[in-house]
Amino acid sequence: MVTIGQVFVAIILAGGLLLMSESIREHVGFLRRIFLPGSIVAGFVALILGPQVLGWLVRQVAGEEAFLAGGAFPEFVLDSWSAMPGILISVVFAALFLGKPIPGIREIWLKAGPQVVFGQTVAWGQYVVGLLLALLVLAPLFGTNPIAGALIEIGFEGGHGTAAGMAPAFDAVGFEEGTDLALALATVGIVAGVLIGTVMVNWAVIRGHTSVTEPGEVHPASLKIAEQDVEITDRDKREVKESKRMQIAPTDPLSWHLGIVGMAVAIGWVLLEGLRWFESVTWGGTLFSYVPLFPLAMIGGVIIQIVFDRMGWSVYLSRPLMNRISGSALDFTIVAALATLSLSAIGAHFGPFILLAVFGIGWCVFALMFIAPRVIPFNWFERGAGDFGQSMGVTVTGLLLMRMADPENKSGALESFGYKQLLFEPIVGGGLFTGMSVALIAEYGPVAILIVCSILMVGWLTFGLLYFGPMVKAQRQAGRK
Repeated sequence: MVTIGQVFVAIILAGGLLLMSESIREHVGFLRRIFLPGSIVAGFVALILGPQVLGWLVRQVAGEEAFLAGGAFPEFVLDSWSAMPGILISVVFAALFLGKPIPGIREIWLKAGPQVVFGQTVAWGQYVVGLLLALLVLAPLFGTNPIAGALIEIGFEGGHGTAAGMAPAFDAVGFEEGTDLALALATVGIVAGVLIGTVMVNWAVIRGHTSVTEPGEVHPASLKIAEQDVEITDRDKREVKESKRMQIAPTDPLSWHLGIVGMAVAIGWVLLEGLRWFESVTWGGTLFSYVPLFPLAMIGGVIIQIVFDRMGWSVYLSRPLMNRISGSALDFTIVAALATLSLSAIGAHFGPFILLAVFGIGWCVFALMFIAPRVIPFNWFERGAGDFGQSMGVTVTGLLLMRMADPENKSGALESFGYKQLLFEPIVGGGLFTGMSVALIAEYGPVAILIVCSILMVGWLTFGLLYFGPMVKAQRQAGRK
């Protein structure tokens, strides 16, 4: 059994790897050019130094009893890292909306309606593509569990943190290798998103599909991306009165905010346990027994934020500090998850993994090229590029591509992208449906979930074409004149 002291050692080692990763990124230009996060670099360094790479090489050369035959890390460190993602991912999602006033649905829609439609279409389409691939190819030819159909959305749209946080759900349904495949897909998504996105931005500039950037103006290496760029409403820009909060609160601001995050996680736990109890005394199902905590922790954070807004206490919540808490938890989540990634599981399912990656990338590229220009009336490429980047990696990838296409944010894409998250992330991309997707497929079968996702994808797309399509045509006609 792992002790608290051993967990502390594991955290210290993960922190040391994060420091090392910054040095590696400083000296390896390619890693900087593709904006690969330091946490991913640190995670792969830990994987290489672990029992599956370094340990395997030592065992092949010097035998099972040789020094470093188990890798550079003690077994208790690996055990601690294995348990870490399932806990820390709840912290990441609990802080997602804390310190950020929740605007009304109408306000969000007026700013970001087209991008909500496009983002939802892409996300539900990832389930449709994945489930079709699983049912028609992966299960019949490779014997893969049909739950693999959810991996594209979990890995691409959800990213490393969501993939790691879904481990309990995969374990509960007997698809343990799903976590490793989702993490690998998340890595492919980030790298492919930046590389393909960069090519597409330059193509769009040359072809005149961007309205604010001229050929030769795209300089991705000079861009600086910050998560705070997403926070763009007037209320989000308000200055947080640190001195006032510190005078009233008897605790350190960091401790105060950690306590708020802990309260959000606790509310999420109560909600989840309540849903499990309600399910047991009504229809007697097992759906919520498979659902992880993190999507409910996100709802807990939203509840706290709404209460603070209504009571006039929002001044005591600092969004930048919440970003730091969430960002740190995500960094350690990614390091721990990648360090314990099972290479044997990926090797055993390499064919399905490649097919999922290729079809997932293909759907995202198709969506940007053929759907975005038909549902986004103004500056379709600048706005669509952000959703494309997010759909293949993380929010930062989307911000990067928007900055490349529109360095000075003349198109207003950044504002729309920020608003869109409030009608997007609570559902997919690590939201409620993402967290429940594995359980839903296990409980009701892949065909039923495929039908539901297809209806939602077609519904969003049809609505976009009918509602925003006329605006697109009017805009094009005005452009010709």
